[in-house]
Amino acid sequence: MSSEVEELFDDANGDLAVGDLNSAVAKYRRCVELDPDFFDGWHALGMALMKTGHLKEAIGAGLQAITLQPNDLLAWTALSQMYVQDGQIGEAEDAKGKARILSLGGKVVRDT
Repeated sequence: MSSEVEELFDDANGDLAVGDLNSAVAKYRRCVELDPDFFDGWHALGMALMKTGHLKEAIGAGLQAITLQPNDLLAWTALSQMYVQDGQIGEAEDAKGKARILSLGGKVVRDT
């Protein structure tokens, strides 16, 4: 990760901490534009978008996060929450099931 992305991410986290969600979203977006493989950026963007009510975009960011790190428990849990808020209960249950597998020490995607 570049120092620019790292600095932007830290700034976005600060914005989030003080409740400036719109600024945080803009900075998280910029992070993933600069580094499309930045898992933490996608995860944070998804959570911030969910908090601002942009559920479809949040789900998209959440899906990108699990694509990058398919065995991340928090990413699956967050995606489940996004689906619930969007009324997609079947998808939420599926994501929750994957989070449960991970919480028990299993893997959603086996290492190759």
